[in-house]
Amino acid sequence: MITRYSRPEMRAIWTDENKLKIWLQIELLASEALVKEGVVPAADFAKMKHGADLCFADTKALVERQKEHEKILNHDVIGFTTAVAEKINDPASRWLHFGLTSSDIGDTAFAVQMVQSADILIADVKKLLPIIARRAREHMLTPCIGRSHGIHGEPTTFGLKLALMYDEFGRALERLRRVREVVSVGKLSGAVGTNAHLSPSVEAHVCRQLGLRPAPIATQVIQRDLHAEYMGALALVAASFERWSVEFRHLQRTEVLEAEEPFTKGQKGSSAMPHKRNPITWERLTGLARVIRGNAVAALENVALWHERDISHSSVERIIFPDSCTLLDYMFGLLTRLMDGLVVYPANMQKNLGLSLGMWNSQTVLLALIRKGLTREAAYKLVQDAAMKTWEVKHAGRDNADFLEVLKADSAVAGHFKKGELEKLCSLEFHLKEVKHRFKQLGL
Repeated sequence: MITRYSRPEMRAIWTDENKLKIWLQIELLASEALVKEGVVPAADFAKMKHGADLCFADTKALVERQKEHEKILNHDVIGFTTAVAEKINDPASRWLHFGLTSSDIGDTAFAVQMVQSADILIADVKKLLPIIARRAREHMLTPCIGRSHGIHGEPTTFGLKLALMYDEFGRALERLRRVREVVSVGKLSGAVGTNAHLSPSVEAHVCRQLGLRPAPIATQVIQRDLHAEYMGALALVAASFERWSVEFRHLQRTEVLEAEEPFTKGQKGSSAMPHKRNPITWERLTGLARVIRGNAVAALENVALWHERDISHSSVERIIFPDSCTLLDYMFGLLTRLMDGLVVYPANMQKNLGLSLGMWNSQTVLLALIRKGLTREAAYKLVQDAAMKTWEVKHAGRDNADFLEVLKADSAVAGHFKKGELEKLCSLEFHLKEVKHRFKQLGL
């Protein structure tokens, strides 16, 4: 599990201490409900609670004792109940885990941990979004070339790129909120989900106190399609990280250099080449997204279990959920820092706009000719011929290559336009006239 750079809040959720605290809370809540139902004597519950309080006071010791028992018993939950019973140190401990099965405790606690993790990830997105919004507004009208297939297309603005990023991470926020609700499910319905030994009211009481809802139906376990949906959402969010990491890595290439990740004082780029300033953090985010995506595949494979339950999912989940939640939290921290300190080079954007010699106006001229009465086929040929001639001039090594000038020199094109009309069409202002409207639509 990657923990070095993640915040301690997320790490703490997936510790054994936190897990056993939730297990113990579930056990107490179940016993509390059984007191109300007249099954567990109130005096015995008081003794149980006293022993539990001793465990809560030193969860590290509880974990250590549970692990000692587990080495012999080869069963984590029985190791836990044995350790708690020792602290109760009274015949009242017989009511501990009454009518429950291990998955009642484990799956319900796991739901709490997923919800706790989702809350942190939701907070992460909320911290990131205003930073992206600020950078988008800063560069709302900073022109740059838009590319398709990696080739110059038409002008856009760097602010529009970032506005698109803002919109995408807005969807990430929605996904995380949605799957938080999806996995807010507990179950205390027994060994095969029939509630044979505990009434549904016990399950309802425990879940209500934990902020969960009871599973409407379960086997011995909560069905793993819910967990796979959660992991799928994390993988989708991570895919957005990768999508923007790839974009900014391209923009940092020497030949492009329109944006660059922060290069901090004292940082080194290469052990061999002192001049290097590499997009290492974007590359790290790209790689970590692959890990989470792979974990989502493992979660999908956990959906199919034998009959009412097997244990093939358990070992997988002990790895993929702590790792994925911790990784994504770490990734949010990196992305927030990157976007806050992203170095932008408008002058290089302007220079790169010039590389296609104004041919990014080709569609504008094409549509103008259609409005003048030409067929699309005829207009397309005229504009394409002018573009190819512009490239020929450029490749011949001449410095006077200019798409607009080629168009004006071609009577078959220029004859359809009044004086100054082509110049007005072939302008950045024409392409960027709706940018502010887009920002307004996004609420930026």
